[in-house]
Amino acid sequence: MQDRDHAARRLIDSVSDQAIYMLDVQGCVTSWNPGAERLLGYAEDEIRGRHFSQFFTPQDRASGAPGEILETAAREGRAEVEGWRLRKDGARFWSLGTLHAVRGETGALVGYAKVSRDVTARREAEERLAASERQFRTLVSGVVDYAIFMLDPGGVVANWNTGAQHIKGYSADEIVGRHFSTFYTDEDRAAGVPARALRTAADQGRYEAEGWRQRKDGSLFWASVIIDAIREENGALIGFAKITRDITEKRQAQLELQRAHDQLAQSQKMEALGKLTGGVAHDFNNLLMVVAGQAQLLRRKVGDDPRALRALDAIEAAARRGEDLTRHLLTFSRRQRLTPTATSLSERAPGMRDLIAASLPNTIRLDVRLPDTLWPVTVDPSEFELAVLNLAVNARDAMAEGGRLTLTAENRTCDGRGPDALEGDFVALTVADTGAGIAPDILPKIFDPFFTTKPPDKGTGLGLSQVFGFARQSGGLVTVESELGRGARFTLYLPRAGGPPQPRVDDEPTPHLGSARILLVEDNPEVADVAARMLEELGHEVRLTGSGAAGLQALETGEPIDLVFSDIVMAGEIDGLDMARRLRHARPGLPVLLATGYSEAAERIGDEFPILRKPYRLPELNRALAKLLAPRAPPC
Repeated sequence: MQDRDHAARRLIDSVSDQAIYMLDVQGCVTSWNPGAERLLGYAEDEIRGRHFSQFFTPQDRASGAPGEILETAAREGRAEVEGWRLRKDGARFWSLGTLHAVRGETGALVGYAKVSRDVTARREAEERLAASERQFRTLVSGVVDYAIFMLDPGGVVANWNTGAQHIKGYSADEIVGRHFSTFYTDEDRAAGVPARALRTAADQGRYEAEGWRQRKDGSLFWASVIIDAIREENGALIGFAKITRDITEKRQAQLELQRAHDQLAQSQKMEALGKLTGGVAHDFNNLLMVVAGQAQLLRRKVGDDPRALRALDAIEAAARRGEDLTRHLLTFSRRQRLTPTATSLSERAPGMRDLIAASLPNTIRLDVRLPDTLWPVTVDPSEFELAVLNLAVNARDAMAEGGRLTLTAENRTCDGRGPDALEGDFVALTVADTGAGIAPDILPKIFDPFFTTKPPDKGTGLGLSQVFGFARQSGGLVTVESELGRGARFTLYLPRAGGPPQPRVDDEPTPHLGSARILLVEDNPEVADVAARMLEELGHEVRLTGSGAAGLQALETGEPIDLVFSDIVMAGEIDGLDMARRLRHARPGLPVLLATGYSEAAERIGDEFPILRKPYRLPELNRALAKLLAPRAPPC
């Protein structure tokens, strides 16, 4: 028995190209042959007693692979496995191994016999073969998408593959023997493109190009074309190899991607300009508030002095002009506070005709066609009329020698694939002129604020930016089509209203309601002075504070106050909106009127509080106060 054991041991030890070793029932190494030492790098005294999972990768150990192999061998008698294993130095090799369960005379499991060998070279060869086979299959399967055929030296088709038939529509019997110029458009044939392609390939060895090609049925596709010259060993030209691929979808995708990039760049530019102009408008409106307010107050002091009145007229006209400019800026940046209502364009047609006609010379014919079948739209009426007037003035300036200005409109349902991916019901209002048109390089810039091609005294460059901002803020958009010498067409897409149009209500004189006790909260000293004097001019008692926190403290004194009039944008932790909301909880019956030249917070208010837009005038201030003070009970 011992002789047999020694013989078996000598046999195992003589095997140098395979690792043969024993494991106990837990998977720990109990014996180790020289082949195992050569393959795995461990001497027997280094590895004996250590678990065989030592040879597995961390990933396999984490997944429990060694334990599963032991369980399989114990259950089925043997387990065959392949996978990456680790040598002592950390190097990996691909192992092919078998694990046999070893049982005693009673059938009880006493351990395992493990045989492994390094088959990394075989695996690499198999992978190379598989890669080669994959490349071959890819080439074969891709042939149907390529037109591959030969031409003789004169350009006549000599053979034809399946891909050529698939792309161009001709069978081999139909096309072999015909000139390859058959695939070109009439324009390319007339321009000599096929002949130049062959000449280039013959002179330079290869010709590459993209362009429109024609199928048998006359349809066009965008092709990528390669023509290689084929020569004998002596250099004689024997023909050409031609490969054509249909890349119409790729070209369309590239064009769509470019359009998307252009739209994104334009959107980002408009957003940046919007933030800048919104901030400028806020500060400018405060300045205009001081100028316009002081002028209104002075008018009541100068009496009938004609020179003083002319000076005040000029000051107020300049202030109104500045107010219009900031209004355009705020509308462009979509920070203008709009009051959208359901509006009938056809009902407003006579008023719009009169408004536009007043701005046109006799050399321009005005044609307004707004049918009664138009859907009502949701717009701010005053901003809408301003946008239409801006388009009309822009058209007027483009028709220096006279022409025709046309306003038309129609109902349109957009499916998301139209201009700017609009979706839903809209009324498309088009303002078209017969003027000089817009140059292609200028067209992308026309909605930028302050961009204008007019002389300095003819325009500010804010009219079309107001139109752009109004359309966007209303939930629609504006598009333009133009060619030099053929006029321009601006189309406003206005969202359909969900209900019937609201009747127009004209402003009525506001009755004087007597004196009220008003807390004025304003952190700009110049604006505060003007606002306080305007309130006093209307007959009210004014108490002034310079911050939201000071306003709340003033009300805590118990002094009777009938109304709080506060700016929204103020320095400090408590601005006008925060103060108003706290007052609503503390004193729910106290009216609050807010004012702002521009504020993002104002856009979030909605109908929560009434807002007066700076710069305001005495009549506007009086009407706003009257609406809030009318239900006020007389003071006790």
